[in-house]
Amino acid sequence: MRRADRSDLSGISRPGALPGIAALLDSDHFRTATYRMAHQLGRDDDDVRAEAAGYIREMAARHDPIVFRAWRRIAAWLVRGYDIVTDESELRELRELDRKNTLIFLLSHRSYLDEFALPPMLVHKGISPCFGMAGANLDFFPLGTLARRNGIVHVRRDTGDMPVYRLALRAIVGRMVTDGNNLVWSIEGGRTRTGKLRPPRYGLLRYVTDAIESAHATNALVIPVSIMYDQLPLHEVELMTSESRGLSKQPENVRWLIEYARGLKNRLGRIHIDFGNPIPVYDRLAALRAEGLEDRQVLERLALEICHRINRTTPVSATAAVCVAMLGADRALTLDEVCATVAPLARYLSERGWPVAGRADLTDRATVAETLCALVDSGVLTCYNGGPDTVWGVGENQHLVAAVYRNSAVHVLLVRAIAELSLLAIVRTPDGDNRTGWNTALALRELLKFDFFFAGREEFAEELWDEVAIMAGAGSRRPTEVDKTAAEKWLAEGEPRVAHLVLRPFIDAYRVVADQLHCLRIDDVFDEADFLDRCLRVSRQWALQRRMASEESMSREMFGTALKMARHRGLLSNTADYAEISDRRRALIVELDQVLRSIEILAAEHH
Repeated sequence: MRRADRSDLSGISRPGALPGIAALLDSDHFRTATYRMAHQLGRDDDDVRAEAAGYIREMAARHDPIVFRAWRRIAAWLVRGYDIVTDESELRELRELDRKNTLIFLLSHRSYLDEFALPPMLVHKGISPCFGMAGANLDFFPLGTLARRNGIVHVRRDTGDMPVYRLALRAIVGRMVTDGNNLVWSIEGGRTRTGKLRPPRYGLLRYVTDAIESAHATNALVIPVSIMYDQLPLHEVELMTSESRGLSKQPENVRWLIEYARGLKNRLGRIHIDFGNPIPVYDRLAALRAEGLEDRQVLERLALEICHRINRTTPVSATAAVCVAMLGADRALTLDEVCATVAPLARYLSERGWPVAGRADLTDRATVAETLCALVDSGVLTCYNGGPDTVWGVGENQHLVAAVYRNSAVHVLLVRAIAELSLLAIVRTPDGDNRTGWNTALALRELLKFDFFFAGREEFAEELWDEVAIMAGAGSRRPTEVDKTAAEKWLAEGEPRVAHLVLRPFIDAYRVVADQLHCLRIDDVFDEADFLDRCLRVSRQWALQRRMASEESMSREMFGTALKMARHRGLLSNTADYAEISDRRRALIVELDQVLRSIEILAAEHH
């Protein structure tokens, strides 16, 4: 029997424990799995079973009605600085789906507050309670104790050398799926440090999909969830920026919790929670396997589709729009100038049908003014009135914070930015071969695929040429039919122009990594932590020399993603032909410099 659709757990027919620990430990499936693991590890069967049982008890969670009511009060107090905004029609659809399906909510992780905003809201709106998967970093007294009795399973990170732990986690996840429990976790595996969606983590998703296929759970649906904050808690933003600059992550404990809670007393706007179109997991896996894909490819395709749907669901906030304007100008602006800069973006969003958070009118002067004042209150912007007009500018050492908000909308502008560079390539091609634009777009898609989630090649082509059609009046999506004269006109007059805002910070970070890779000597042993520290030091110098457009590129997370791209291209090892690898590293520098020159041309023509 499915759980009743109630907001009070005392009325639920099966609040239950996770997932019936005694039954799980006694099951033939668990005994067989531990026996096989013991054989693989060359260990005693009873020792492995006892170790796995200990991990399962460590992760055990349940829904306690009394604790849930207390948790709701705690959650409401923690998010007291926000109004939670949801779409009632989406919630009605979810309630209907919840009656006969297992709902797996996969969300974008922007704040520690996510677990206090989403799960209690779902139950309050009549959706069956979820078991949530959270990092073990938050498993400290009293928070961890209360969370476990509210259905939160605390999962350790970095378990690559803990095969028995992974077996225990797989067993718990499998039982939750077969029991039809709703689940929720972040597909990113951790909070964003840059403001955009991070690459997916595959571990939990792999365990869930394996259980769905094994149980033939055709009623399991993934629900993509976007969580957007008008402004993040100041303490959390400070942590994000310091970690991006290379400082060690501070451990969470009671003192941290008290300081964090104290910082939540101010008014911070709204939390926008939006739900994407459900994905029937069993059917989607079957369709991907029918394409002849291997297990790893099936999982990657599913994860990327989920992330793409989260991005498509994520609205543009007024905060993001204002930060786009402020970072693009890189100087103080009057209110009229900010409005004039935001207006083309607002028109573009309207033309493309992209959602705006809270359905705010970005062309409304009062909306922009209110957002500016809120950003001043939180210290992101400064305000100065020494003449006839008040001016606003990005505060000292606040570029990275403003970029976090700007990057929450970067997915909306990504294809537009690539289309701008494609148009420029078409115009600059002497022989008029417009396929140069398509080749430029494909090269950028390949370069940036570790930072952004692109649609499949055919869908990407449609998105790209739709953008070109808007900009240059192309009558067809086929690149051979783009009007070169129309493209030249757009380059001279068109707005909004976003390549320098969207792509430049990432290309600058990639350029630092490419430079430092090229500096590696043949006898150097590659140490990733040391390499990233060196990139941070070099980027600081480049920022002082104005070799980078903004300090926001001084980000350990950006350098880490650039390193993934370099590793994918085989540029990290010195063990092969050193001269050949050195040439390929140099070729990457040339490629990046060409992109930077094109971005600079677009920005110069715009100004």
